[in-house]
Amino acid sequence: MRIFTASLATETNTFSPIPTDLASFKSAFYAGPGAHPDRPTLCSAVMLALRRRAAADPALTVIEGTATWAEPGGPVRQDVFESLRDEILAQLQAAMPIKAVVYGLHGAMVARETLDCEGDLLQRTREIVGPDVVIAAELDPHSHLTARRVAACDILAAFLEFPHTDFEARAEHVVDLALAAARGQIAPRLSVFDCRMIDIFPTNREPMRGFVDTIKRLQGQNGILSISLIHGFMAGDVPEMGTQVLVVSDRDKPAGDRLAKALGQRLIAKRGTTKMPTLDVAQCLELAQHWKAHRGAPLVIADIWDNPGGGTAGDNTALLHGLMQAGVERMAVSTLWDPMAARHAHGAGLHARLPMRIGGKTGPSSGQPMDAEVEVRALADPGWQSFENSRVSLGLTAVVRILGSEIDIVLNSNRTQTFHPDLLTNLGIEPQSKDVIVVKSTNHFYAGFAPIAGRILYCEVEGVYPNRPERTRYRHLDRPLWPMEEK
Repeated sequence: MRIFTASLATETNTFSPIPTDLASFKSAFYAGPGAHPDRPTLCSAVMLALRRRAAADPALTVIEGTATWAEPGGPVRQDVFESLRDEILAQLQAAMPIKAVVYGLHGAMVARETLDCEGDLLQRTREIVGPDVVIAAELDPHSHLTARRVAACDILAAFLEFPHTDFEARAEHVVDLALAAARGQIAPRLSVFDCRMIDIFPTNREPMRGFVDTIKRLQGQNGILSISLIHGFMAGDVPEMGTQVLVVSDRDKPAGDRLAKALGQRLIAKRGTTKMPTLDVAQCLELAQHWKAHRGAPLVIADIWDNPGGGTAGDNTALLHGLMQAGVERMAVSTLWDPMAARHAHGAGLHARLPMRIGGKTGPSSGQPMDAEVEVRALADPGWQSFENSRVSLGLTAVVRILGSEIDIVLNSNRTQTFHPDLLTNLGIEPQSKDVIVVKSTNHFYAGFAPIAGRILYCEVEGVYPNRPERTRYRHLDRPLWPMEEK
């Protein structure tokens, strides 16, 4: 049995000023056919799952196409999207005949002229393979579930956890279903319920912990093959943005429809209660001033909206300025995206002292730059961090310390959010030596940092991300959603 697999992914913040071009894909992750490394990326784990299956089953032949990922940013250049799409479709055409296609996608990619990039790829895939070939895809839950994608696919499933600690397990899940469908053992049917809302759903706390545990108990029972919650991505101005429940049933779409509706209505009843508790900058600074009494475990402050994982620059300096003014002198900032400053640090060399302008470069939402005399404390090319079994590149990386303090700032050239404390330890920063650690991440940092943190604060620095949908000017949204309208 022949299976084709490939991955094309990014998460598009349509309000972001940062362009997503071919270099954005090539610098973050690009692997040609058969060249995918043994470590997965967030959106390509299905490819390695299939590779393992083929190694164990001589009757299974897996043809690997291109796998590529760009760090979240603004809309993808149209020619870049079309080129990468057509590259994969040409590889698919060359692989025919096949029994199934399994894609690793994100689900929130938007090009300048194509609002539904994944739907476009999937529809074109269906046109190539015909009605009898199984098409399956793994999605990130911070995606858009469009009718076009549902019509083109036999199987769709998203990660269940946020932070996304289960992207490899869900890849195995998608592959299991795709192979079973290709062998005729199941006949999947897709059901969707539109919750007509948009919210934030961290699964490391209630009420979402219980909701996801319920999904896991129901999955695999009474002909229900798969259940996913599509959280939606509020920074994507597209017609079908919003929260939806997706159920895959075996031959019984009415049962899937009923379950999707029941779960959706249960979620609607929880709206406005699921988001993690947040503080403003002033509240975080007040708590940070008094944290020295709690030595032994750092105060971790998440700068949740200046999160490169949501397409922002990651160079806002509001928390850095505020914490310094509050007198915090034992601090790590992970990270500030500043390729110029990182390059200057590498040019000056290890232990060099020099004046440096840090952060605040992309635009008004980046805040004011930090001007300081610094010492270069560490250099790496590339720096890296872990995200589950994936390794995320920071690009050209430097640690600079503000003279007269123990404030260490990680400067990176490849925009990425903070996932794991090994980002710091890889660069010689001991987290437990700091009173405060600032991370640029909404919630993916949690799994790695919770075990070492004395306390975690979620800080809202306003103006860097469209985090209040009721105030965001959506031009393409095709229906009313809560909280924009109380329905």
